[in-house]
Amino acid sequence: MNNVLAEMFSYPFLTRALIVGTLVALCAALLGVSLVLKRYSMIGDGLSHVGFGAMVIATALNVAPLVVAIPVVVLAAFLLLRLSQNSKIKGDAAIALISTSALAVGVMIISMTTGMNTDVYNYMFGSILAMSENDVRLSIVLSAIVLVLFVVFYNRIFAITFDETFAQATGTKAGLYNMMLAFLTAITIVLGMRMMGAMLISSLIIFPALTSMRVCKTFKSVMINAAILSIFCFFVGILLSYVFATPTGASVVVVNIVMFLIYSGIGFVKERG
Repeated sequence: MNNVLAEMFSYPFLTRALIVGTLVALCAALLGVSLVLKRYSMIGDGLSHVGFGAMVIATALNVAPLVVAIPVVVLAAFLLLRLSQNSKIKGDAAIALISTSALAVGVMIISMTTGMNTDVYNYMFGSILAMSENDVRLSIVLSAIVLVLFVVFYNRIFAITFDETFAQATGTKAGLYNMMLAFLTAITIVLGMRMMGAMLISSLIIFPALTSMRVCKTFKSVMINAAILSIFCFFVGILLSYVFATPTGASVVVVNIVMFLIYSGIGFVKERG
């Protein structure tokens, strides 16, 4: 095992993937607890499809993908939030409407420009080779911003997660903090797409939170456990991907599935006991 780890860290692209992946997994897990409890968990899936469309457009225009994807996905996150709150179109329908539209636009642009090449495949299913040094620098800075904002506004996020009406009554600007939550989620989705892919990135948001809820019962304990679990699953997934030459995103998801089943078993035994 030590030899495998030493060999892994000898490759710069794997080191970059581990650094960025760990930060993104941590951000996704922390945000995921609030998103799951607020029933916004599928927003990650919708935004990943929007991100795919934006990255395809950037590729067709020969522009840096993250530079295009980040503002587009942030705007989509605000639009989804506004639609779900103030429109006759309900949240799940709004997500389906925007995500399928973005995916369709992306596929149309692919068919008329580059075709289904390696870059497009990587955007859909992820690749640890996709991270350039510039991507790593930008990802580290943005991940740090997400984590700092989450920690600073933790109490406000906690308040709007459990009782938004009461939070508003006590003077908390729930709309503002919902927008901030959507903004942080959009950033995390775009950063994680390069390794996990548009089809699988939402798993980083959903699985750690749901898995932790099988055993932990308080918001703080769920959040801490989800963060540790997410980083663990990502690291093991990267290790499996390296050893067995499997896709990174799929490997991470499989590890998350296994942990979900283990935690579900533990939770079942605790309830019976």
